[in-house]
Amino acid sequence: MAYSPCPNDTFVFHAWAHGLVEGAPALDVSFADIDITNGMAERGEFDILKVSYAVLPWVLRDYALLPCGGALGRGCGPLVLTREPGTDLAGKTVAVPSERSTAYLLFRLWAAAEVPGGVGEIVVLPFHEIMPAVRDGRVDAGLVIHEARFTYQNYGLHKLADMGEHWEATTGLPIPLGAIIARRSLGAERLRELAEAARASVRQAWEEPGRSREYVLAHSQEMDPAVADQHIALYVNEFTADLGEDGYAAVRGLLTRAAAEGLVPPLPADALAFA
Repeated sequence: MAYSPCPNDTFVFHAWAHGLVEGAPALDVSFADIDITNGMAERGEFDILKVSYAVLPWVLRDYALLPCGGALGRGCGPLVLTREPGTDLAGKTVAVPSERSTAYLLFRLWAAAEVPGGVGEIVVLPFHEIMPAVRDGRVDAGLVIHEARFTYQNYGLHKLADMGEHWEATTGLPIPLGAIIARRSLGAERLRELAEAARASVRQAWEEPGRSREYVLAHSQEMDPAVADQHIALYVNEFTADLGEDGYAAVRGLLTRAAAEGLVPPLPADALAFA
């Protein structure tokens, strides 16, 4: 399995990765940022992966979406940051963490409605380089995710727009961010086992939050523990335990809108069906 070193993933999968979920298949874990895991999924390199919902149209032939373990929510969307408040992005250069990310799809849907002149050049940068690039004037704006919601003021930056606020206001649905997928060739029975293992790991994380503390902080790239706690509180929620009707509606809504804008291929009607 491959997932990110971000606190929400290490918190969620701590119990499973450490053999604490009774009867769960053993995991051999690799860590990689989500832009890397998206590519891994497209190349079919791992049995189980944490990926962006945005990459699903390219991988669902070979992988199934698990109904738990991922990241959706409210009030947790990506932000567009600038050096000066109220910057007009028409024709401007914007740094993004990936063009196959959910953040990028949400940004393009927002820009189509809110930037009539259209943005200029899109530059892909590693997540941790985006805020310094905006601060130093190498790009005009940056699209950021994860803990940047809590730290961007430290770089002297301003929030131009919240992609999640726009998404929720126009759809009423939660914000789909990261998905857990597993190889379809494992078979329906094993896929169900994996889903139950992920769900059990989430529940253990909630029941004994202190147990994963060392694991979370060891992989959180020197993140302040208080920021790590905020990160977990925001991104690990009821949708992590079960997508439910609203979760699936959010995923379908995102990919349908993105396909209508020509950003992703159309999704077959039954593509999100599990096992």
